[in-house]
Amino acid sequence: MKNGPLNGLRVIELVGIGPCPFAAMMLADMGADVIRIDRKPDLKTASSAPNPYPTLGTKYDVMARGRRSLALDLKHPRARQLLLDLVTKADALVEGFRPGVMERLGLGPDLCMERNPRLVYGRVTGWGQTGPLAPAAGHDLNYVALSGMLHAMGDADRPPSPPLNLVGDFGGGGMMLAFGVVCAMLEARISGRGQVVDAAMTDGAALLGAMMYGLRAHGAWSAARGANFIDGGAPFYATYACADGKFIAVGAIEPQFYARLLALTGASDPAFARQWDQHDWPALKERFAALFATRTRDAWCALLEGTDVCFAPVLDMDEAPHHPHNAARKTFVDVDGVTQPAPAPRFSRTPGQAGTVAAPGQDGTAILADWGWTDNAIATLRRDNIV
Repeated sequence: MKNGPLNGLRVIELVGIGPCPFAAMMLADMGADVIRIDRKPDLKTASSAPNPYPTLGTKYDVMARGRRSLALDLKHPRARQLLLDLVTKADALVEGFRPGVMERLGLGPDLCMERNPRLVYGRVTGWGQTGPLAPAAGHDLNYVALSGMLHAMGDADRPPSPPLNLVGDFGGGGMMLAFGVVCAMLEARISGRGQVVDAAMTDGAALLGAMMYGLRAHGAWSAARGANFIDGGAPFYATYACADGKFIAVGAIEPQFYARLLALTGASDPAFARQWDQHDWPALKERFAALFATRTRDAWCALLEGTDVCFAPVLDMDEAPHHPHNAARKTFVDVDGVTQPAPAPRFSRTPGQAGTVAAPGQDGTAILADWGWTDNAIATLRRDNIV
């Protein structure tokens, strides 16, 4: 039984990949009744091409957790009509298709909001719904590149490093969509009117860079990669290899934390005292690299972890769930045998919950019954192969 802060809200998710399911996962984690509209399998047109996303439709599709699934063939007029009937009972709809796809299906925001004027219609794309690039294909890396943020990531002597797809798809896309949809649903409770939420990953990635743009305008941020205090250029904010080939992360920016770092590591050379002399940074990084290479990662953890040095071991995905801090906070949970991140943030009275992953279409009857369809109406839809 869900009891999160969004309990009682109904959301329709048009299943896609990347940011939209991430946003829908966040909403479901927080208690919303999110219904996934999966594609009804069409064996005649099934492709034999390799699947680049092998977890989809399985219990390993973590971003599909916590939602029930209704499978529809939206090319069928009666299936589209059924979706529009569901829209009349929903608080929000979220979709992540290229601009114009939903309109061509006859399920665009104008038609949906005509059926339900209070509906929040959330849309997430890479380039946004408008602008010269809006119709073009792209992926996370392209959107982050356009925002100005990709150029700032990576080593100075190498091309910019792809930041997984955390900045565009999930931070700049999915989270922005979830935030926008919740904002619009709150506003709709006051005004009685829905609206379209246009979440573009280029916009979101740029917004994530607000601090850096402020520093740049102030003259405190260099356009050169690897030349700034939090981009790996500074010796006190960097990762270092240890004697065992594992890594540690040091973030001792403030003077008192840096002083503690020097004291605990025994870095007594006077050169280390020139923390903010950027001309000395390359040489100091080499000195720190030599110092941290003298002990194993575990040895440095024993000395530095939990102090005000601003220190952490660099854990891989197998290690992270077992770290004592993550274990104490239950940062990771096990759902159906799959270790995965727990819902975040935390709520003191209405905690979120990570649900299981539904197989495509497995909940059609239950969904329609819960949303007001009679047994006879459901039987007719099933007999006609609509659901």
